[in-house]
Amino acid sequence: MYRTFTCGELRLADAGKTVTLAGWVQRIRKMGGMTFIDLRDRYGITQLAFNQGTEAFEKANGLGREFVLQVTGKVIERQSKNAQLPTGEIEIEVSELRVLNPALTPPFTIEDESDGGDDLRMKYRYLDLRRSCVRKNLELRHKFAFEVRRYLDEQGFLEVETPVLVNSTPEGARDFIVPSRMNPGQFYALPQSPQTLKQLLMVSGFDRYFQIVKCFRDEDLRADRQPEFTQIDCEMSFVEQEDILNMFEGLSRHLFKAILGLDLPKLPRMTWADAMKYYGSDKPDTRFDMKFVELHDIFHAAEEKKPEAERFSVFANAAYIGGICAKGCAVYTRKQLDQLTDFVRRPQIGAKGMVYARIEEDGTVKSSVDKFYGQETLQAVAHEMGAEKGDLLLILSGDDAMKTRKQLSELRLEMGRQLGLRDPKKFSCLWVIDFPMYEWSDEEQRLMAMHHPFTSPKPEDIPLLDTDPAAVRANAYDMVINGVEVGGGSIRIHDAQLQEKIFEILGFTPGGLAYGLDRFVSLFAGLDSIRDCIAFPKNNQGRDVMLGAPGPVDQIQLDELLLDVRKPNK
Repeated sequence: MYRTFTCGELRLADAGKTVTLAGWVQRIRKMGGMTFIDLRDRYGITQLAFNQGTEAFEKANGLGREFVLQVTGKVIERQSKNAQLPTGEIEIEVSELRVLNPALTPPFTIEDESDGGDDLRMKYRYLDLRRSCVRKNLELRHKFAFEVRRYLDEQGFLEVETPVLVNSTPEGARDFIVPSRMNPGQFYALPQSPQTLKQLLMVSGFDRYFQIVKCFRDEDLRADRQPEFTQIDCEMSFVEQEDILNMFEGLSRHLFKAILGLDLPKLPRMTWADAMKYYGSDKPDTRFDMKFVELHDIFHAAEEKKPEAERFSVFANAAYIGGICAKGCAVYTRKQLDQLTDFVRRPQIGAKGMVYARIEEDGTVKSSVDKFYGQETLQAVAHEMGAEKGDLLLILSGDDAMKTRKQLSELRLEMGRQLGLRDPKKFSCLWVIDFPMYEWSDEEQRLMAMHHPFTSPKPEDIPLLDTDPAAVRANAYDMVINGVEVGGGSIRIHDAQLQEKIFEILGFTPGGLAYGLDRFVSLFAGLDSIRDCIAFPKNNQGRDVMLGAPGPVDQIQLDELLLDVRKPNK
């Protein structure tokens, strides 16, 4: 046998056995008449001991990091035990050493705390994957996908693979297109999701479908988005929204229990309107409180009592005024408050400024707008916000209520981060329901489907399609965990006349849901980026720096496709 045990398997009970191991050299230590090597494979690390005067000892002194070895020797009790390793009570007294492959010195250390930066580790991703912390993320991903399949199979779902080369769709994100050699001037597209195909499976009578599927979207990247991503795509026939929520809440409970050993309580449900009112986000992070409090009425009442020349125009003319109460933060210095002001003024957030107020130990309220408002108004604000001695109030205002809420949401998240309230080991899950059917597009100057054009409206809102379509709510739902949307879906329209009323008929389209597997796994692993749970990810420019993709192709290939590419983008 090439190896009789792995490098994470042997224990003190195996002492006296002659064994064969294979793996990579993690580190080498020379101590007088002995050489020690830590041998690593996917399963762990075992210490090798080489005694002076043996042939194996001479060979060991010529090794370097990441050499690939096969060794045979006797398991003995280790004199200097290592409690940090499962194999730390034993070592292998090596009698035979075979170098399977030498190695150049790696460009960074293959350790959990590596000295390689992100760009370097992505360039040599095949080396980065040897680190145990990265390997554990992929093992978690494997177990996650396995448990998804187990649960859905038990619930009667059938896994069906759909094509990767499909037609281009004008709606949604940009497609990645693939030229067809056999059909000159025509193109395939890589699927943004199996949306149409899974609905056709429902038409075909496959009433419960799922697929762990690759999807592709040519859009700007960020920490939770890659140009290619993995989706747990599901569809069900003959169901209502309650059936969908219960089914996939069950999947989430199963995953939390099977993978993390946690019992997930019943998920609360929050309407989209409440999510925006209290958190300024349709994916609220509910690990901590700090809900928004609207202060428009208090400040406008105060402004109406003053002569126009004495009014605080920032509030007097605002369409929205709202704030958050940061408990125990009255101790924030002026420098810290200025930094928060700079934070909300960043172009990505776009606020014009921030008003703050401290609740002093004697109960008085000291604010950055003291010259505009007396204690009566400030005390009313403190009372409305449930503030106590030692608390800090942070207030934003603006001409556009929705934009200002989103700015306040960013400030809330930043305060949660500064106060250590966004613990990655704590999980807060909920359903966000009752999304608007449509949202206004400034770019298109028209109402657009918030989810997709086949989402069913709530039955009680159907009459509003003729009178006030912007007020129509959809049978749509998102699952949110720790402020991350991990999945979402809707009940499809199956009434031809209703579909005709909204857009045009697209066959029989029941209800479904899709989870982002990458996002879900990254939450379980406590990662800030989905990239760290993907074996071969792209960077923020959508490039694979290890393979050098995308890149130019031979002119012969372009000629076969009848394409003329003379000035490739750089």
